[in-house]
Amino acid sequence: MSIKRSLLGVSFRVIHLMVLFFLFLGFQAYAVDPEVPDSEDAISAGQSIFNANCKTCHRLDQKLIGPALRGVTDRRELDWTKRFILNSQVLVQSGDPIAVELFEEYNNTVMPPMDFLGEGELMNLLAYIEYGDKAEPEAAAAAGDAAAGAEGGSAGGIPSEYLTIILVVLVIVLILVLVVLGLIVSVLTKYMNNSDKLDAEDKEFINQKTDYLAILKSDGFIVIVTTIVLAFVVKTAVDGLYTVGVQQGYAPSQPIAYSHELHAGQYEIPCQYCHTGVEIGKSANIPSANICMNCHMHIQNVGGQEGISPEIAKIYAAVDNDQPIEWVRVHNLPDLAYFNHSQHVAVGGVECQTCHGPIEEMEVVYQHSSLTMGWCIDCHRNTEITTRGNEYYDKLVQLHSESKDALKVKDIGGLECAKCHY
Repeated sequence: MSIKRSLLGVSFRVIHLMVLFFLFLGFQAYAVDPEVPDSEDAISAGQSIFNANCKTCHRLDQKLIGPALRGVTDRRELDWTKRFILNSQVLVQSGDPIAVELFEEYNNTVMPPMDFLGEGELMNLLAYIEYGDKAEPEAAAAAGDAAAGAEGGSAGGIPSEYLTIILVVLVIVLILVLVVLGLIVSVLTKYMNNSDKLDAEDKEFINQKTDYLAILKSDGFIVIVTTIVLAFVVKTAVDGLYTVGVQQGYAPSQPIAYSHELHAGQYEIPCQYCHTGVEIGKSANIPSANICMNCHMHIQNVGGQEGISPEIAKIYAAVDNDQPIEWVRVHNLPDLAYFNHSQHVAVGGVECQTCHGPIEEMEVVYQHSSLTMGWCIDCHRNTEITTRGNEYYDKLVQLHSESKDALKVKDIGGLECAKCHY
């Protein structure tokens, strides 16, 4: 029995060393510069700076137009990071290899200088970048990185893909531990068999064969396997529930192959020219064939109507037959939700791409954002109100002047149920 206790003791020591090793790797993978403040005030102030200046192109934990920012003080020297934030082009033009590599990697996109930030504001910004909330508002949308799949996981919670990774890693670690323990037992068994200090009873105990069938039938093994299977089943069910009613990535075929990439992108036709109701009403409205003809009656192909493309011929047919074009609706909110385009576009100054994504790059229009309740609420929580030149907000700005954060939609009732639900 003393040998059995020795084997168990060695096994526990190996497991202990493995745990320490994984913890070491975890701490090494993310080490923030100690100079970066971690107070709540610094993080909150940094969030305001980030939302006002960085949010358009960056996210903390995922690549957007620019790289993911969290951990930048671990990857780069603090002084270099601050100089890059203040004016990245100075470093690029000086030939700094890291700055030049980043500039070329992200398609020579020029990052606007932020030389108006003081030392304290820079450190606050870095505090939010390193310690800010990891559940970013638009994680599901992932604008700019082809996020056309269905939304998985709850807003503000652990992303679905992270849960999958965690479960897989746990299973792999469990298998590795069992393999290592098996190897240790095998090595120790051979070592003990070569020893002259063991009597016949000890050698019989060491060389006894493992009854794997009994292990497979044991209560402990059944509980472990059942738990793993149930975890995956429950996770799959929860993911499925969160995608009910979410049509992110929906791109139906239209009766006419209209290209936004050509019209809004190449020809730079403003969205408001075709979607005339976007600044004056609740709905943006779908353009009629007559609006299409405003342009196409002047740019028809040489040779008359017979020389036009089959898709444009469908527009002529709709006008000649006085029949509407039956466009398929792409974005559809539930009837219980109230959304007013004019309030957001004309009053709030919200760009079309904020909700609809890079519409000027879409050959076929698809639903870019999840348009879930959580997605809308996160937008109201983080969107600052443009108050300059609008006397309507003067009193609200005065009442909000003592707050450290900028005036946001949430501060004017943007989170009240009745704002969106009748």
